Amino acid sequence: MNLVLLFPEDFIIHDSAAESVRLCGRRREHIQHVQRAQVGDQLIVGLVNGKVGRGTITVCNSDAIEMDVVLDKLPPRALPITLIVALPRPKMLKRILQTIATMGVKKLILINSARVEKSYWQTPILQPDSILEHLTLGLEQARDTAMPAVVIEKRFKPFVEDSLPALTESKLALVAHPGLGQALKTPNTTEEVVLAVGPEGGFVDYEVDKLLACGFQGIHLGHRILRVETAIPVLLAKLF
Repeated sequence: MNLVLLFPEDFIIHDSAAESVRLCGRRREHIQHVQRAQVGDQLIVGLVNGKVGRGTITVCNSDAIEMDVVLDKLPPRALPITLIVALPRPKMLKRILQTIATMGVKKLILINSARVEKSYWQTPILQPDSILEHLTLGLEQARDTAMPAVVIEKRFKPFVEDSLPALTESKLALVAHPGLGQALKTPNTTEEVVLAVGPEGGFVDYEVDKLLACGFQGIHLGHRILRVETAIPVLLAKLF
């Protein structure tokens, strides 16, 4: 935990003169037993969707940790990207949620695909509380506070035909697919990007054709076929 992410309900004093928080549960246990912090120690903290700063521990016991906090710095700049990902296996989804939050993606759209197992949509990881948990872990890793938005689209064709054109307007639209288009080699740090990544094995031909018809350009990462959880950070690193 490189940053203690704070939520509005954590504040016990919240005014212009002073700000104090009380933490219980996972964060308290981590601060006490992993970081081994004590009264008087300072930790890096940040308010969700707000500023970053420091918290000074005033109370530290088995029930709670209390801190006086000062929030005075902006979080890291977000990546100018909307990431579209065919719903992966549940275990992989956990890692992807944490990865995209750590790397600065602020909008993730999970979509259906012919190669997505129907059972994947029943995973409890798609519940809002679970998504929040894994995004929070990613933000804590990166010392970021801007919570990504996660949108779930269970029907591929209506999403592509009805929503995608407006989403990609005036943006660089890319679909990462093995052997499609050109290998991604040079970074692009100025344009806003919409990037679509398929499931294990890639999108089927029909899905690729629908995306290309919407103005997407095909890209790939060379001859090696990567797992989705590996391909996403590689793509983000190459783009930005």
